[in-house]
Amino acid sequence: MAFGAQELRVLRRALALALHPAPASAEDVQDCLRLAESVDEAAREGARLRAFLLADLSRYRAALPGTAAGYLVLLEEVLATGYRPNPDDLAALRALRGTPAAAALLERCCDLAERDVAARLASRTGTPTVPASRTRLTALRGGLAPLAGPDEPVRKPADRPAADPKPNPPGRGPRPDRPIPTPGEVFPPRRKPVPPPVNPPQQLAAG
Repeated sequence: MAFGAQELRVLRRALALALHPAPASAEDVQDCLRLAESVDEAAREGARLRAFLLADLSRYRAALPGTAAGYLVLLEEVLATGYRPNPDDLAALRALRGTPAAAALLERCCDLAERDVAARLASRTGTPTVPASRTRLTALRGGLAPLAGPDEPVRKPADRPAADPKPNPPGRGPRPDRPIPTPGEVFPPRRKPVPPPVNPPQQLAAG
């Protein structure tokens, strides 16, 4: 698509109005509308031409190998419009690669096909990344735990090391293994003295 001198003047005026809004004259508005209609009509004409070329390419491909020359010319023409070769085009070019023109087109089409496949795979297998502002949450208490590496097993809660035992207070020595004795065991109660037994009366009389 090419613009003439008059169309370029209108386009430049439209861009100036878009960048620096200002009251536009009725003539400028009419010129912009006519330019927009011309661009739309050119886009529709380009779409119709591309559809015609693709249909013609299919007919030439179906009539191979007798239409090899015309097919190669049409294929090169539609590639310039952004067309991507399909598997039928690649198979036809492989069958015609005995000619230099077909071999060159086959190399070009294979390169385009590989790029398309790589782009689709990259869009499907893209790995989401964590924003930099969220990575510091792993260092805060209650934040997410960092992911384990491929060779590092994920630590379960039961695998965490036990808490260190509470140290003994200073000056009390090591903690005994048996329970601490009660005061009753350390200081047993004193027993009252038992009075001597009284002699029976008959023994006093006998004496």
